Amino acid sequence: MSKVAELSLDDAGIGDISDYRSNSLWRLTLRRVLRQRSAIVGLFLLGFLVFLAVAAPLIAPYDPNQVLIGIEDVKKREAPCIHLLGCATDRPQHLMGTDGNVRDQFSRVIYGTRVSLRVGIVTVTFAVFVGTFLGAVSGFLGGWVDNIIMRILDVVLAFPFLLLAIAIVSVLGPGLTNAMLAIAIVSIPSYARVVRASVLSVREQDFVEASRALGASNWRILFGRILPNSLPPLIVTGTLGIATAILDTAALSFIGLGAQPPIPEWGAMLASERNQVFSAPHLVFFPGLAIMLTVLAFNLLGDGLRDALDPRLVHGFKK
Repeated sequence: MSKVAELSLDDAGIGDISDYRSNSLWRLTLRRVLRQRSAIVGLFLLGFLVFLAVAAPLIAPYDPNQVLIGIEDVKKREAPCIHLLGCATDRPQHLMGTDGNVRDQFSRVIYGTRVSLRVGIVTVTFAVFVGTFLGAVSGFLGGWVDNIIMRILDVVLAFPFLLLAIAIVSVLGPGLTNAMLAIAIVSIPSYARVVRASVLSVREQDFVEASRALGASNWRILFGRILPNSLPPLIVTGTLGIATAILDTAALSFIGLGAQPPIPEWGAMLASERNQVFSAPHLVFFPGLAIMLTVLAFNLLGDGLRDALDPRLVHGFKK
């Protein structure tokens, strides 16, 4: 390799050619992600949330659905009692108080992490798989296939996102599963359009023409060559989409169409205590804070991934 090419690689933050050959694309991507402050903060928050979800039975002092009447001398909507902060030791300790059904709010918030993470990941995974297939086929085949698929998706996009989700859940019936399905359905066009745009760009590359000249089938070219090179924008969109799915599920639960009692879902917890915002603000503050931190974690991680995977910004990463 010429000296000019080596200098170009070094200027791009890749280093010398031997180092470039020894590093895989994923290793370089991980290195760039870990140099993004927003991504580091997002990963830290996400790791903390995952820890809470996995260790919920060990962290939560009570069953999230356990009514404490007759078990402890507590009343509904009691203020938080923390012994280390001066609460009388003869009173039962409840870090976030008790809700209107005399259940430990801290345990419900902790277990709500499981519900929200599952909702976001499952919903986006379903939407990504369906949207990726539709977008890839549409962009690769083009013609009437492209027109039919994209016009159907345009019809879905013509409706307000949350309003269409409400309509779907109203038809299917209230429930967390139906809410997840509704949000996944209305999210499909976004991922399909992202994949289609990437496929339209990648399919004109020289390596695609080389594969076609070697006799590779259309499906092999699409799923073996084009699609893997179209994933970076989809990864960023999917990461940000998890935050949106969690927020929309909380909104559906808030109006009674999502999680049904006694499931410890943050949106449903806000709905059940929304009238106590002045008399017992802790019952709406902590679930709201949990939603905010979860959405913030995925948004920060998505922003970091976007910067790390954007080839126009690669010159900013130095070895």
